[in-house]
This record gives sequence, C-alpha cells and structure tokens, in this order.
Amino acid sequence: MRLLLSRPGRYVLIIAGAILLAPAVLILLMRWVNPPISAYMLRTHWQTGADGPAIHHRWTPLDDIAPCMPLAAVASEDQTFPDHHGFVWSAITDAIADNARGGSVRGASTISQQTAKNLFLWPAKSYVRKAIEAYLTGWLEVLWPKRRILEVYLNIAQFDDHVFGVGSAAQRLFGTTAAGLSPDQCAALAAVLPAPTRYSATAPGPHVRGRKTWIAGQMRQLGRDYLDDVLTR
Repeated sequence: MRLLLSRPGRYVLIIAGAILLAPAVLILLMRWVNPPISAYMLRTHWQTGADGPAIHHRWTPLDDIAPCMPLAAVASEDQTFPDHHGFVWSAITDAIADNARGGSVRGASTISQQTAKNLFLWPAKSYVRKAIEAYLTGWLEVLWPKRRILEVYLNIAQFDDHVFGVGSAAQRLFGTTAAGLSPDQCAALAAVLPAPTRYSATAPGPHVRGRKTWIAGQMRQLGRDYLDDVLTR
C-alpha cells in the first residue's frame, strides 16, 4: 500500500531531509577543505567582543606536526581511537549510569566526538547537544578517514586562552613550530586539553604535572608505531 502525502506533507519531508543531510554535505566538503574557523573559536570571539584579545589559530597539516603530538593526544584523550567507529559504548553506558546516580551530565567523548563538538557545536552539558554531537560524529566516521579526524582535531583544539590548534600553540607557548615540538612539550599540551583556560602547559601546577607524567608514560607504553596504521588510512 502506497503512503499518500499531501503537498504540505511532502514539503515538510523534503525540508526535514535537507536539514538532516546538510551537515553530511558540509562534512564531506571538509574532508578536503580545511575549516577556517570552528564553533568554539566563534564562541570565544563573541564572549570577548571585538575589542577583546584576538583568536590565535594557524592551520598546520598533519605531516608538519611532530609525531609525538597526535600520539600524546590519543594517549591522553582516547586510546581506543584507532579501533572504534566514533563511540566507546561501554564508556557511554558507564557515563549514563553515573549521570543517573549523580544528577549531572558527564561526558564519555572520543576524539571523533570532540572534533564534532569543537567544530560545530556549543559546550553546554545536555542530552540534546550530545544527541546532535552523536549524529555529526557518525557522519565524520563515515566520510572522513581517521587521519583526517585527527588532523582536524589537532588544528581546532584549544590549548590556551584564545589559542587554538597545535601550530599556534607551539609558536605562542613554546616559541617553536609544530614540527619542532619535543615529546615533553607534546605531553604538556595534551595535559591541558580538558580545561585549557584553567590549566597552563608552560606554567603547570601539580594537576597538570601529574597528567603530563602519566601521558608521557602512556606514550612510551603505546610506542611511536601505535598510530602508523591510522595515519596511513
């Protein structure tokens, strides 16, 4: 039996389909076109106003970033990155259980989810935002190789106040290029990723020093070859 829709009903379906597919088209384009800005950069600019500090961001191709930086990011944020398809369901289940017990929304984000959030969304902790994030993450995993996801992540992640991307962070925080970062500096940058406006990679307190030591140990344990397969996909 064929389902008959009125003309307004067909228009609604067409509009709804266009809205749902528009992100996929944009994400597919960004497989080859580097995003000039992210939602988080725009939010930071709006919060400080036109007279506030400038946003520091410089796109750096993954081949021009020291190999220790993607390794540090994965060691710190998402050691399942090479193998998952955007989500770690066991971590999500644990987070939902914790949220139900504590009454707050705790994340369980992979690097893919963080890339979707930083690029397109806002930082509010809500299930609505997480649902949109999940939808966008699915498209990222379908349309981008892992290498591209990691490249975009490292170029839009915030590492200090108004400092976005490894290229700008290396220059402004350590006076070097992204390619010239040392393993210790890579671990320091990864250590501040959870809260880059509260923690400092160049003047680390006890918390950041502890995280940096842990990340450096994880980097040694994973080894330099850990991401080779991912970065050639």
